[in-house]
Amino acid sequence: MKSKILSVAVCGLISMSPVTDSFAQKSNVSKENKMSTTFKLQPLKLEQYALDNGLRVVLNQDNSVPVVTVAVYYDVGSRNEREGRTGFAHLFEHMMFQGSENVKKAEHFQFVSNAGGSMNGTTSTERTNYFEALPANQLPLGLWLESDRMRSLAVTKENLDNQRNAVQEEKRLSENQPFGQVFEQLMPMVYKNFANAHSVIGSMDDLNAATVEDVKEFFRIYYAPNNAVLVISGAFEPKEAKELVKKYFATIPKQPKPPMLDVGEPKEIVTKYKQFEDKLAPFPAFVVAWKVPPRRTPDFDALSLASKLISQGESSRLYQKLVKGEESVLQLVSFADERRGPSGFLIFAIPKPGKDLSKIRETIMNEIKDMATNGPTAEEMQKLHNGLINDEVRARQSSLSRAQAIAEFTLYDNDPTLVNSELDELLKITPAQIKDAVNKYLNTDNRVLLDIVPAGKGTTTSKEAATKVN
Repeated sequence: MKSKILSVAVCGLISMSPVTDSFAQKSNVSKENKMSTTFKLQPLKLEQYALDNGLRVVLNQDNSVPVVTVAVYYDVGSRNEREGRTGFAHLFEHMMFQGSENVKKAEHFQFVSNAGGSMNGTTSTERTNYFEALPANQLPLGLWLESDRMRSLAVTKENLDNQRNAVQEEKRLSENQPFGQVFEQLMPMVYKNFANAHSVIGSMDDLNAATVEDVKEFFRIYYAPNNAVLVISGAFEPKEAKELVKKYFATIPKQPKPPMLDVGEPKEIVTKYKQFEDKLAPFPAFVVAWKVPPRRTPDFDALSLASKLISQGESSRLYQKLVKGEESVLQLVSFADERRGPSGFLIFAIPKPGKDLSKIRETIMNEIKDMATNGPTAEEMQKLHNGLINDEVRARQSSLSRAQAIAEFTLYDNDPTLVNSELDELLKITPAQIKDAVNKYLNTDNRVLLDIVPAGKGTTTSKEAATKVN
């Protein structure tokens, strides 16, 4: 997500290893500190406007590489689904490739591939997105493909049955592997509101019950231009791009606004402890989870940085202690689950066979307590800042990464310029802010523990469960 003035040499400088001489180490740290406080990225060139039908358009011209990305983000995810009709957003991730008025089934893939490009679509709790990364001279193709399915998706019984079966098979494949049902089990323990608690992929029963009329109505409400964002990032001429956008999208009719959505949550988690028997798990594992504030709040940003320090990457505290030090964990996964409503903070550990899970959990909670009491060290903060800068520089070198970041800020915040200020905002977060956020939201008994055990190995009593979470 960076302009052509920045070079790969910057990335090399940021990740350069310190020398061993003590004087040189002090000198290097001084230079790094100066860089993290003075380093400035050139703002991305952005132009935002809207069509009369409500489609929000953002142009990000960067002619450094002859490629262009077209990204369309719809403001619909699993959060917009109602009970008894789950899985629709994910279903449409598949349906949107099944043909439209001028594009036959599977031709979307063929058009993009034959043009030398790549494409995909993804679904989350918050949105559904589609994108094409193409040679610069193929911009008209990308816009035409996206507009044709926004205007005239082929919602037929044949396509519905075909893609319903595809989604159900995807769900079966996910469930028929070790730990494949972990997050489906976990979310209802964290969230009370159905909009937040159910899985993105949905239930098989709901998908079986879906009718063509149900699906057509879902498409009409949510896949309208006034519920979408279009981003063009890369090598193009703005005047030509605007003419193409008008040509392909301006006549698509707008729709009434989607229903208002309530994603509010109580502060308390729903269920403190659950033991889940996984018939495919070769050995036990566990997840610890917390409910935390929404994205782009000061506390969420501080917690997302804390996650990097505590458990993300080989230099994180828990990786050093549990994976390299005690050698008690096979895999450790951690992330802040970013949502516009109440979000989550999760640590998923797969211990080595025979290791004491209670000791591993104790190590995790001790590190959280230490972070909540003492905060991160100066060395950790500098490493964190270097990583943030490095990641941002690399991301800005990709038209696809730029387009996706711009689209999310436009869709969620109606402000694409936040892509230019996000790094500075994160670099300004202090050790004290991280310490306070960890103490307030993680160093607490208001947390979830999901124990995953092999089939037939579930033995935990209610008394033992209470001990596990306190």
